[in-house]
Amino acid sequence: MAGGDVEVLAVAGHEVRITNPGKVFFPERGDTKLDLARYYLAVAEPLMAAMGGRPVLLQRFPNGATGSSFFQKRVSPTKADPWLTTTKVSTPNGTVSDALVAVDLAHVLWAVNMGCLGFHVWPNTAADPEHADELRIDLDPSPGVGFEMIREAAEEIRKLLDAHGIASFPKTTGNRGLHVYARLEPKWDGYQVRAAAVALARELARLRPDLLTAAWWKEERGARVFIDFNQNAPHKTVFGAWSVRANPHGQVSTPFEWAELATIEPRELTLANVPARVTDHGDPWAAMTPQSLAPLLDLHERDMAAGLMDAPWPPVYPKMPNEPPRVAPSRARKED
Repeated sequence: MAGGDVEVLAVAGHEVRITNPGKVFFPERGDTKLDLARYYLAVAEPLMAAMGGRPVLLQRFPNGATGSSFFQKRVSPTKADPWLTTTKVSTPNGTVSDALVAVDLAHVLWAVNMGCLGFHVWPNTAADPEHADELRIDLDPSPGVGFEMIREAAEEIRKLLDAHGIASFPKTTGNRGLHVYARLEPKWDGYQVRAAAVALARELARLRPDLLTAAWWKEERGARVFIDFNQNAPHKTVFGAWSVRANPHGQVSTPFEWAELATIEPRELTLANVPARVTDHGDPWAAMTPQSLAPLLDLHERDMAAGLMDAPWPPVYPKMPNEPPRVAPSRARKED
Protein backbone atom coordinates (compact mmCIF):
# COMPACT_ATOMS: atom_id res chain seq x y z
CA MET A 1 0.00 0.00 0.00
CA ALA A 2 1.35 3.43 -0.94
CA GLY A 3 0.30 6.87 0.16
CA GLY A 4 2.13 10.11 -0.47
CA ASP A 5 5.83 9.49 0.07
CA VAL A 6 5.28 6.35 2.13
CA GLU A 7 5.04 2.69 1.15
CA VAL A 8 3.35 0.44 3.72
CA LEU A 9 4.32 -3.24 3.65
CA ALA A 10 2.29 -5.90 5.43
CA VAL A 11 4.91 -8.21 6.91
CA ALA A 12 4.74 -10.84 9.67
CA GLY A 13 1.44 -9.48 10.97
CA HIS A 14 2.64 -5.88 11.13
CA GLU A 15 2.42 -2.85 8.88
CA VAL A 16 5.90 -1.49 8.23
CA ARG A 17 6.24 1.99 6.79
CA ILE A 18 8.96 2.68 4.23
CA THR A 19 9.27 6.45 4.10
CA ASN A 20 10.87 8.13 1.07
CA PRO A 21 10.78 4.77 -0.77
CA GLY A 22 12.26 6.24 -3.94
CA LYS A 23 15.37 7.58 -2.19
CA VAL A 24 18.45 6.24 -3.98
CA PHE A 25 20.58 4.23 -1.57
CA PHE A 26 23.04 2.68 -4.06
CA PRO A 27 24.08 5.30 -6.63
CA GLU A 28 26.13 2.99 -8.84
CA ARG A 29 23.04 0.96 -9.69
CA GLY A 30 20.25 3.37 -8.75
CA ASP A 31 18.64 0.99 -6.25
CA THR A 32 16.32 2.70 -3.76
CA LYS A 33 15.29 2.20 -0.16
CA LEU A 34 12.23 0.31 -1.39
CA ASP A 35 14.44 -1.90 -3.57
CA LEU A 36 16.43 -2.74 -0.44
CA ALA A 37 13.25 -3.64 1.43
CA ARG A 38 12.12 -5.83 -1.47
CA TYR A 39 15.51 -7.55 -1.49
CA TYR A 40 15.04 -8.63 2.12
CA LEU A 41 11.52 -9.81 1.32
CA ALA A 42 12.98 -11.95 -1.47
CA VAL A 43 15.58 -13.64 0.78
CA ALA A 44 13.39 -13.80 3.88
CA GLU A 45 13.62 -17.55 4.51
CA PRO A 46 17.42 -17.99 4.53
CA LEU A 47 17.87 -14.58 6.17
CA MET A 48 15.69 -15.51 9.14
CA ALA A 49 17.28 -18.95 9.38
CA ALA A 50 20.66 -17.24 9.83
CA MET A 51 19.65 -14.20 11.90
CA GLY A 52 16.23 -14.89 13.39
CA GLY A 53 15.95 -14.42 17.14
CA ARG A 54 19.38 -12.78 17.47
CA PRO A 55 20.19 -9.29 18.74
CA VAL A 56 21.52 -6.99 16.03
CA LEU A 57 23.61 -3.84 16.02
CA LEU A 58 22.38 -1.43 13.36
CA GLN A 59 24.74 0.49 11.08
CA ARG A 60 22.64 3.34 9.76
CA PHE A 61 23.24 5.34 6.58
CA PRO A 62 20.35 7.86 6.47
CA ASN A 63 21.51 9.25 3.11
CA GLY A 64 22.41 5.98 1.45
CA ALA A 65 25.56 3.97 0.92
CA THR A 66 27.80 6.91 0.07
CA GLY A 67 26.64 9.09 2.96
CA SER A 68 27.81 9.31 6.55
CA SER A 69 26.92 6.56 9.02
CA PHE A 70 26.65 5.73 12.68
CA PHE A 71 26.04 2.65 14.80
CA GLN A 72 22.85 2.37 16.79
CA LYS A 73 23.05 0.11 19.83
CA ARG A 74 19.86 1.21 21.59
CA VAL A 75 16.36 0.70 20.23
CA SER A 76 13.04 1.40 21.94
CA PRO A 77 9.50 0.54 20.88
CA THR A 78 7.62 3.62 19.70
CA LYS A 79 3.96 4.64 19.68
CA ALA A 80 3.93 3.93 15.95
CA ASP A 81 5.71 0.58 16.35
CA PRO A 82 4.92 -0.78 19.83
CA TRP A 83 5.61 -4.32 18.62
CA LEU A 84 9.38 -3.84 18.36
CA THR A 85 11.24 -6.45 20.40
CA THR A 86 14.49 -5.63 22.20
CA THR A 87 16.83 -7.43 24.58
CA LYS A 88 19.64 -6.45 26.94
CA VAL A 89 23.11 -6.85 25.45
CA SER A 90 26.62 -5.89 26.47
CA THR A 91 29.19 -4.42 24.14
CA PRO A 92 32.91 -5.33 24.49
CA ASN A 93 33.56 -2.35 26.80
CA GLY A 94 30.75 -3.43 29.13
CA THR A 95 28.07 -0.94 28.08
CA VAL A 96 24.59 -2.40 28.48
CA SER A 97 21.88 -1.41 26.04
CA ASP A 98 18.57 -2.55 24.58
CA ALA A 99 19.29 -3.98 21.13
CA LEU A 100 16.82 -4.81 18.42
CA VAL A 101 16.03 -8.52 18.09
CA ALA A 102 15.54 -9.89 14.58
CA VAL A 103 12.34 -11.64 15.63
CA ASP A 104 10.86 -11.60 12.14
CA LEU A 105 11.12 -9.81 8.82
CA ALA A 106 9.03 -6.89 10.08
CA HIS A 107 11.86 -6.02 12.48
CA VAL A 108 14.37 -6.21 9.64
CA LEU A 109 12.32 -3.91 7.42
CA TRP A 110 11.76 -1.47 10.29
CA ALA A 111 15.55 -1.15 10.48
CA VAL A 112 15.78 -0.76 6.69
CA ASN A 113 13.40 2.17 6.93
CA MET A 114 15.79 3.69 9.47
CA GLY A 115 18.53 3.52 6.83
CA CYS A 116 20.20 0.36 8.12
CA LEU A 117 22.83 -0.90 5.70
CA GLY A 118 24.43 -3.75 7.56
CA PHE A 119 23.15 -5.88 10.40
CA HIS A 120 25.95 -6.75 12.81
CA VAL A 121 24.75 -9.90 14.55
CA TRP A 122 25.43 -11.26 18.02
CA PRO A 123 26.73 -14.86 18.28
CA ASN A 124 23.86 -15.83 20.57
CA THR A 125 20.10 -15.75 20.55
CA ALA A 126 18.12 -13.32 22.68
CA ALA A 127 16.53 -16.33 24.39
CA ASP A 128 19.92 -17.72 25.51
CA PRO A 129 22.41 -14.86 26.01
CA GLU A 130 24.82 -16.97 28.08
CA HIS A 131 25.82 -19.29 25.24
CA ALA A 132 27.51 -18.44 21.94
CA ASP A 133 26.20 -20.89 19.36
CA GLU A 134 28.34 -19.84 16.39
CA LEU A 135 32.05 -20.09 15.65
CA ARG A 136 32.96 -17.35 13.18
CA ILE A 137 36.27 -17.19 11.31
CA ASP A 138 37.05 -13.94 9.50
CA LEU A 139 39.41 -13.87 6.50
CA ASP A 140 40.04 -10.39 5.13
CA PRO A 141 42.69 -9.38 2.61
CA SER A 142 45.52 -7.27 3.98
CA PRO A 143 48.59 -5.77 2.23
CA GLY A 144 50.22 -8.47 0.15
CA VAL A 145 47.26 -10.85 0.49
CA GLY A 146 45.05 -11.35 -2.57
CA PHE A 147 41.70 -13.05 -2.83
CA GLU A 148 43.21 -16.26 -4.21
CA MET A 149 45.06 -16.59 -0.91
CA ILE A 150 41.78 -16.02 0.94
CA ARG A 151 40.21 -18.86 -1.07
CA GLU A 152 43.11 -21.16 -0.21
CA ALA A 153 42.92 -20.18 3.47
CA ALA A 154 39.19 -20.96 3.56
CA GLU A 155 39.85 -24.40 2.09
CA GLU A 156 42.47 -25.10 4.78
CA ILE A 157 39.93 -24.15 7.45
CA ARG A 158 37.33 -26.44 5.90
CA LYS A 159 39.75 -29.37 5.82
CA LEU A 160 40.86 -28.90 9.42
CA LEU A 161 37.31 -28.55 10.74
CA ASP A 162 36.23 -31.57 8.70
CA ALA A 163 39.09 -33.55 10.24
CA HIS A 164 37.69 -32.73 13.67
CA GLY A 165 34.13 -33.61 12.73
CA ILE A 166 32.88 -30.02 12.52
CA ALA A 167 30.83 -29.02 9.47
CA SER A 168 31.52 -25.47 8.29
CA PHE A 169 29.74 -23.03 6.01
CA PRO A 170 31.29 -20.16 4.04
CA LYS A 171 29.97 -16.76 3.02
CA THR A 172 31.39 -13.64 1.46
CA THR A 173 31.83 -10.72 3.85
CA GLY A 174 30.07 -8.32 1.50
CA ASN A 175 33.42 -6.70 0.91
CA ARG A 176 36.65 -8.41 -0.24
CA GLY A 177 36.93 -11.31 2.18
CA LEU A 178 35.27 -14.49 3.38
CA HIS A 179 33.74 -15.72 6.62
CA VAL A 180 33.56 -19.35 7.70
CA TYR A 181 30.85 -20.31 10.22
CA ALA A 182 30.10 -23.38 12.30
CA ARG A 183 26.84 -23.67 14.25
CA LEU A 184 27.36 -24.93 17.81
CA GLU A 185 25.34 -26.61 20.49
CA PRO A 186 24.39 -23.93 23.06
CA LYS A 187 26.77 -25.24 25.73
CA TRP A 188 29.72 -22.82 25.64
CA ASP A 189 30.14 -19.15 26.46
CA GLY A 190 32.00 -16.58 24.39
CA TYR A 191 35.25 -17.09 26.29
CA GLN A 192 35.28 -20.79 25.44
CA VAL A 193 34.35 -20.18 21.80
CA ARG A 194 37.15 -17.63 21.49
CA ALA A 195 39.60 -20.08 23.11
CA ALA A 196 38.59 -22.65 20.51
CA ALA A 197 39.11 -20.09 17.74
CA VAL A 198 42.59 -19.28 19.06
CA ALA A 199 43.47 -22.98 19.06
CA LEU A 200 42.12 -23.34 15.53
CA ALA A 201 44.16 -20.36 14.31
CA ARG A 202 47.35 -21.68 15.88
CA GLU A 203 46.85 -25.17 14.46
CA LEU A 204 46.28 -23.73 10.99
CA ALA A 205 49.43 -21.64 11.30
CA ARG A 206 51.41 -24.76 12.22
CA LEU A 207 50.05 -26.67 9.24
CA ARG A 208 50.49 -23.88 6.67
CA PRO A 209 52.98 -21.33 8.00
CA ASP A 210 53.58 -20.14 4.44
CA LEU A 211 49.95 -19.10 4.03
CA LEU A 212 48.35 -18.64 7.45
CA THR A 213 49.18 -16.81 10.66
CA ALA A 214 47.70 -16.42 14.12
CA ALA A 215 49.86 -13.34 14.85
CA TRP A 216 47.73 -10.59 16.38
CA TRP A 217 50.31 -7.88 15.69
CA LYS A 218 50.32 -6.77 12.06
CA GLU A 219 54.10 -6.35 12.01
CA GLU A 220 54.46 -10.12 12.54
CA ARG A 221 52.04 -11.31 9.87
CA GLY A 222 53.88 -10.61 6.64
CA ALA A 223 52.02 -11.46 3.43
CA ARG A 224 49.96 -14.19 5.07
CA VAL A 225 46.27 -14.60 5.84
CA PHE A 226 45.43 -13.73 9.43
CA ILE A 227 42.92 -16.02 11.15
CA ASP A 228 41.04 -13.44 13.21
CA PHE A 229 40.17 -15.39 16.37
CA ASN A 230 39.08 -12.22 18.19
CA GLN A 231 35.92 -12.03 16.09
CA ASN A 232 34.75 -14.67 18.58
CA ALA A 233 35.44 -12.59 21.69
CA PRO A 234 32.39 -12.28 23.98
CA HIS A 235 29.79 -9.74 22.81
CA LYS A 236 31.55 -9.29 19.47
CA THR A 237 29.22 -8.82 16.53
CA VAL A 238 29.92 -9.87 12.93
CA PHE A 239 28.37 -8.60 9.70
CA GLY A 240 25.39 -10.83 9.09
CA ALA A 241 24.66 -13.36 6.37
CA TRP A 242 22.45 -11.96 3.58
CA SER A 243 23.05 -8.37 4.79
CA VAL A 244 23.65 -5.68 2.17
CA ARG A 245 26.85 -3.66 2.56
CA ALA A 246 27.02 0.09 2.27
CA ASN A 247 28.89 0.26 -1.01
CA PRO A 248 27.63 1.99 -4.15
CA HIS A 249 26.71 -1.27 -5.96
CA GLY A 250 24.86 -2.95 -3.08
CA GLN A 251 27.14 -5.92 -2.41
CA VAL A 252 25.70 -8.71 -0.24
CA SER A 253 27.34 -10.91 2.38
CA THR A 254 26.34 -14.09 0.58
CA PRO A 255 26.41 -17.68 1.84
CA PHE A 256 27.61 -20.17 -0.77
CA GLU A 257 28.45 -23.85 -1.18
CA TRP A 258 32.01 -25.06 -0.64
CA ALA A 259 31.89 -26.37 -4.21
CA GLU A 260 31.72 -22.74 -5.38
CA LEU A 261 34.86 -21.63 -3.54
CA ALA A 262 37.11 -21.64 -6.61
CA THR A 263 34.74 -19.49 -8.66
CA ILE A 264 32.93 -17.20 -6.20
CA GLU A 265 33.45 -13.49 -6.91
CA PRO A 266 32.23 -11.34 -4.00
CA ARG A 267 31.75 -8.14 -5.98
CA GLU A 268 29.35 -9.85 -8.35
CA LEU A 269 26.91 -10.74 -5.55
CA THR A 270 24.52 -7.82 -5.13
CA LEU A 271 20.96 -7.16 -3.99
CA ALA A 272 20.01 -7.29 -7.68
CA ASN A 273 21.08 -10.90 -8.32
CA VAL A 274 21.33 -12.72 -4.98
CA PRO A 275 17.54 -13.35 -4.78
CA ALA A 276 17.75 -15.29 -8.06
CA ARG A 277 20.52 -17.46 -6.57
CA VAL A 278 18.20 -18.32 -3.69
CA THR A 279 15.31 -19.06 -6.05
CA ASP A 280 17.45 -21.28 -8.26
CA HIS A 281 19.60 -23.05 -5.66
CA GLY A 282 17.98 -22.59 -2.25
CA ASP A 283 19.79 -21.83 1.00
CA PRO A 284 23.45 -22.97 0.98
CA TRP A 285 23.32 -23.05 4.78
CA ALA A 286 20.18 -25.20 5.02
CA ALA A 287 22.19 -28.14 6.41
CA MET A 288 23.66 -26.07 9.25
CA THR A 289 22.92 -27.84 12.56
CA PRO A 290 24.29 -27.52 16.13
CA GLN A 291 27.45 -29.50 16.84
CA SER A 292 30.12 -29.95 19.47
CA LEU A 293 32.98 -27.53 20.07
CA ALA A 294 34.83 -30.15 22.16
CA PRO A 295 37.41 -31.14 19.49
CA LEU A 296 38.71 -27.57 19.26
CA LEU A 297 38.64 -27.11 23.03
CA ASP A 298 40.83 -30.23 23.23
CA LEU A 299 43.37 -28.43 21.01
CA HIS A 300 43.15 -25.44 23.35
CA GLU A 301 43.81 -27.61 26.41
CA ARG A 302 46.78 -29.21 24.64
CA ASP A 303 48.26 -25.79 23.88
CA MET A 304 47.77 -24.57 27.43
CA ALA A 305 49.38 -27.75 28.80
CA ALA A 306 52.36 -27.09 26.51
CA GLY A 307 52.84 -23.70 28.19
CA LEU A 308 51.37 -21.39 25.58
CA MET A 309 49.82 -18.17 26.83
CA ASP A 310 46.49 -16.82 25.70
CA ALA A 311 46.50 -14.75 22.51
CA PRO A 312 46.18 -10.96 22.84
CA TRP A 313 42.71 -9.49 23.26
CA PRO A 314 41.46 -6.32 21.54
CA PRO A 315 42.17 -3.12 23.52
CA VAL A 316 38.50 -2.52 24.41
CA TYR A 317 38.51 -5.63 26.62
CA PRO A 318 39.91 -5.70 30.16
CA LYS A 319 43.21 -7.45 30.74
CA MET A 320 42.62 -11.18 30.78
CA PRO A 321 44.29 -13.98 32.81
CA ASN A 322 47.27 -15.58 31.08
CA GLU A 323 47.26 -12.85 28.41
CA PRO A 324 50.66 -11.64 27.14
CA PRO A 325 51.56 -7.94 27.40
CA ARG A 326 49.52 -5.73 25.09
CA VAL A 327 52.47 -4.14 23.38
CA ALA A 328 53.73 -4.60 19.84
CA PRO A 329 56.85 -6.80 19.68
CA SER A 330 58.95 -4.04 18.11
CA ARG A 331 58.01 -1.62 20.86
CA ALA A 332 58.72 -4.24 23.54
CA ARG A 333 62.20 -4.74 22.14
CA LYS A 334 62.86 -0.98 22.25
CA GLU A 335 61.68 -0.77 25.84
CA ASP A 336 63.93 -3.69 26.80
